[in-house]
Amino acid sequence: MIVEQLKNSLIAKQEELANRLKEIENEGTLEEIHQQTLEELQRIKQTLAMLQTEQYGVCIICGKDISAERLAALPSTKTCFDCNED
Repeated sequence: MIVEQLKNSLIAKQEELANRLKEIENEGTLEEIHQQTLEELQRIKQTLAMLQTEQYGVCIICGKDISAERLAALPSTKTCFDCNED
């Protein structure tokens, strides 16, 4: 009888811990998504600010124009293809 109660108690605790672990993993994933979203929002804000000036589309390293294809693929990019390779 005591062994059965202990077994049931341990099984219940195991399930509780497994559920808690899943919650922690989900919270970690949500935090990661939250951080990525904040970073993307910051890139968008910076890009919008650059659009207000003549800096948008100009490589911050070499000063050359960034190709339209690169800007279409990566609107927030600040470097041309050549400088990005360095």
